Amino acid sequence: MATTSARADSAADPPRRVRADAARNLDALVTAATSCFAESGVDVPMRDIAAAAGVGVGTLYRHFPKRSDLIQAVFKREVDACAEAAAAIAEEHPPAEAVTAWLLRFTDFVATKRGLGAALHSGDPAYDALPGYFTGRLGPTLAGLLHAAAAAGEIRADVDAEELLVAVSRLGAGPGTDGQEQSRRMVRLLVDGLRFGAPGA
Repeated sequence: MATTSARADSAADPPRRVRADAARNLDALVTAATSCFAESGVDVPMRDIAAAAGVGVGTLYRHFPKRSDLIQAVFKREVDACAEAAAAIAEEHPPAEAVTAWLLRFTDFVATKRGLGAALHSGDPAYDALPGYFTGRLGPTLAGLLHAAAAAGEIRADVDAEELLVAVSRLGAGPGTDGQEQSRRMVRLLVDGLRFGAPGA
C-alpha cells in the first residue's frame, strides 16, 4: 500500500510543478509587460516582453493569445494594487490624510498608465469590461476612506466617491513629469476643499 501511495504521489508531482511553473511565467510576463509598456508604449514588440520575462514567445502567446489580453492583465493588476494599497494607507494616516495619500497614489497610477489610455479608449470591444472593473474596484475603496474621514468629522459627508475618482483621473492626465507634479498639488487642494463644512473643520 505504501508503494502504491508513493507512486500516486510521484505521479501527482509533475502536474503541480507544471502549474507552479505556469503561475511563475504568468507573473513574470505581466510584470515584464508593465515595465515595457511604461518604457515603450503598448505597441512594444511581444518578443521584447517575452525576453524581459525570461520566457519564449510561444509561452507568452499560450498565456496571452492577443495583445489585448496582455493589456487587460496589466491594467487589472495595477488597479488591484491601487485598491489593495488603501488598507495600509488607512493604518498609517489619520482618516482625511489617508484620503489624500490614497488619491496621490491613484494619481500616480493614472499618470503612469497614459500609454494604456489610447488602447483602452480605442473602441476595441476587448476592453469593454475594463471601465466597470476600474470603478468596481476603486469606487468602493475610495468610498471606504471617505466614509472614515466623514465619520471622524474631518471632511464633508456628501462626497461621491465615483465623482471624485473621475475628477482626480482628469487631474492625473496632465502630460509629462511637470503635469504629474501639478496633478499632485491639485489633489491636495481638492481634499482641502472637502474639509469645508466638515463638523471638525
